[in-house]
Amino acid sequence: MELEERPSPVDPEVRAYVYSLVSALGGTGTDEDGRYVLGDDALACLKDLKRWLKLYDEKANRLDVARCLAEANLVEGDLLEILGAWLEEATDDKFKSKIALACLELLVPLTWPIEKNEDQMTVNHHRHIPYIQLAQTSYKRAMLESQSKTILRTAVRIGLPSIAIPMSERSTRDEGIIKLILYLFRNIAMITAYGEGKEGPTSRSATVEAFHHQDVLALVLTICSNMGEDFNTQDTVILELLFHLLKGISVEKLFMDQSQLARSGANELGALLAKEKNMHRGYMKHAPSRHNRFGTMIWVKRDQPGKVSTVSGQDSLKDSQHTLHKMDQSKKWNKPRHGKKDVEKANDRFDIPVSLTNNANTQLRQFVEEFLDSGFNPLFNHVRRAIEREADRVLEVHKQQFFYLISWFLEAERVRRRKKQEALKKSKDKKIAETFEADSFALIASVLTQETFVLLNRFMQNSLDMKDWQEVHAGTRCFSQILLIVQEMAESTLEEDQEIAENIQNRIFYEETTHDRIIAILRGYKDQGFGYLDSCTELSHVFLRMLERYSRENVDLQVRSKRRARKKKKAEAVRRGDADPNDDDAASEMEGVAEAEQISRERKFDFNRFAAKFMTQSCVDTFVKFTRFYADLSTEQLKRAHRFFYRVAFKQELSVMLFRVDYFALFNRMIKGPEHLDRTSPMFAEWEELVRQLIKRMVKKMQERPELAVEMLFSKIPSTVFYLEHGYEKQTTSAKPRPPTELMVRGGLSRDEQIGVAVAVLTQDDDLRDALAWIGKVLLNAANERQSWEAEAAARRAEHESNAESAEGDLRAPSI
Repeated sequence: MELEERPSPVDPEVRAYVYSLVSALGGTGTDEDGRYVLGDDALACLKDLKRWLKLYDEKANRLDVARCLAEANLVEGDLLEILGAWLEEATDDKFKSKIALACLELLVPLTWPIEKNEDQMTVNHHRHIPYIQLAQTSYKRAMLESQSKTILRTAVRIGLPSIAIPMSERSTRDEGIIKLILYLFRNIAMITAYGEGKEGPTSRSATVEAFHHQDVLALVLTICSNMGEDFNTQDTVILELLFHLLKGISVEKLFMDQSQLARSGANELGALLAKEKNMHRGYMKHAPSRHNRFGTMIWVKRDQPGKVSTVSGQDSLKDSQHTLHKMDQSKKWNKPRHGKKDVEKANDRFDIPVSLTNNANTQLRQFVEEFLDSGFNPLFNHVRRAIEREADRVLEVHKQQFFYLISWFLEAERVRRRKKQEALKKSKDKKIAETFEADSFALIASVLTQETFVLLNRFMQNSLDMKDWQEVHAGTRCFSQILLIVQEMAESTLEEDQEIAENIQNRIFYEETTHDRIIAILRGYKDQGFGYLDSCTELSHVFLRMLERYSRENVDLQVRSKRRARKKKKAEAVRRGDADPNDDDAASEMEGVAEAEQISRERKFDFNRFAAKFMTQSCVDTFVKFTRFYADLSTEQLKRAHRFFYRVAFKQELSVMLFRVDYFALFNRMIKGPEHLDRTSPMFAEWEELVRQLIKRMVKKMQERPELAVEMLFSKIPSTVFYLEHGYEKQTTSAKPRPPTELMVRGGLSRDEQIGVAVAVLTQDDDLRDALAWIGKVLLNAANERQSWEAEAAARRAEHESNAESAEGDLRAPSI
């Protein structure tokens, strides 16, 4: 039987053209001792390949040429060989510099990450993308591993002549070359091989080490520190490069030395071993022994007659409770399938942790410290202005990256300050420790301005309205780190920092819309992932704690609340006769106008009233979902959840909110279950005491309110909570309306004019319109009824008179 040939994924004619260009570009030979030799028309071949990529792949929305170049091994076999052969001594050679630039113009589109939605994918894309992504991984590996050829340093050398020219004298070509090399570095940072360890050839550690050794990080620092002066349009490319270089890296581990890293790794290993030991301990209680490893299957009768459930395993014979528990474990919940969600781009996710080697950790820490000292303010100030004026180069993803990087670098600055203070406390030189003066926060001042707060609030609100949870996640992280930095500024020994912190807190806490947004983010958690859950609970915890402290220090704190006046606007238009109350189009138009017009008023801030907004079932559910990950939470995260439940139960006196069967099952599992918290944890004693007090209150409350036994199965609405706390339903009393203002009327009016004035005054009051309509209806009915009475009486009189006249005529004598 003859085997059928599989059809080629690429048009044979296209493949022939591309392969002929690659062959004419050059190659290695024995005559030149294995060195790479350029062809006679190498520059023309490179330009033709660039045209094929642009005209065939990009315009026709195909990937055939990129697939052919990957199969022909163009990057590793030709381009990298050409760039590696361009020695530093031959930098002034114009022909070789043109060849190198042409190679760079090919490398950038070939390494550009492919990100397409399912709606944009064609059969051609599904056929080529997996192969091209594997090829891009090999491109990155070849560029990072070729230390002797220093491909990245060669790319830097290509852009140095254009960088040396002042910005006012640069041509469009020079700006393009600078962007080209930055895009190459961005592409290398974005390409990832999933499942690779921290020491892999294309891992983040390898990328950082290559960038450090080949002067890429030095170039980035130079551009960032001169942003706005010598560089203008390169800010967004630098932003993307930093985002993909730093996302997922733990700041705490970054600022650890080798001994601390080793200790941290040992502690993590010890925690994992202890967790495994606890799991084995719980399993060994009911594990089969050497002499009872025989099969067992029992039937459990159910409440419905004639129906049974089967349970297997000898451990099910221990007791009825264990049998029911094992039967519950065998149940499978068929989760309903909802509509297909928009899949997040993997390259934009920043909550996936990344580990670094010791060398990469040291090199990246050095870069971050130098960036904070010289490049942070110029770069982020310039990017913020570009976002505000909606520059063409700014994309939607840049806003998310902007706020995430702000949060990352602010956390890095906090950790750096803490490490510095700890080192000073351990310093043996007491004079240095005594004469030490705290550093100012001027190095990060560009993101602590009112313009940044306005931009952040608008970004968070728009993302929340559009339900773009990844952007909301970035905004919450940024807001949390800003609050923590402001808190450290308030505790600083410098009076200037304290005044700035006081001013910032006043501006943040003055807007009630900010308070409502924090609550909406916490309430709105459903299934956005653990990273989002951690971020929103941290923001609410930090915001509540700081606002409570600030309101205590500032008793006369004022907040500005905004309310829309739709009803008043519409009623006023109807009264003037400009709108029909039954016209839906006019009503919607008036509502649209009212959305833009808001009534702002100041009122005294009441923290207890604000904290009560967090005491809802949705907020409690969010923290309960967070607590379900107790086995993987850090001490700080466990403390965060503990403080919230303590506030609910004891500070706000709403312990009824926590009286639910599933909540107590979770708390019991944390303290006494087979997979309980580590008893050596600093938070175990506090959680144990909290659970004990909650159970004590629950028993006492159940004795007072027997209805609680039923309510423990359900969520609780505010009216139920009030009844369980006080024993009676909440009485709602309507406020008495204020008396109307006195009306002065000139004298000398006739009776009709006086009635007209009275009717005009009554019709101006909205509350009396229904009453006036009822009075008019009653009077009209009375008038009609009276008219009918009068008509009936007149008819009776006429009938009586006619009867009398006929009787008188009968009594007369007849005429003769």
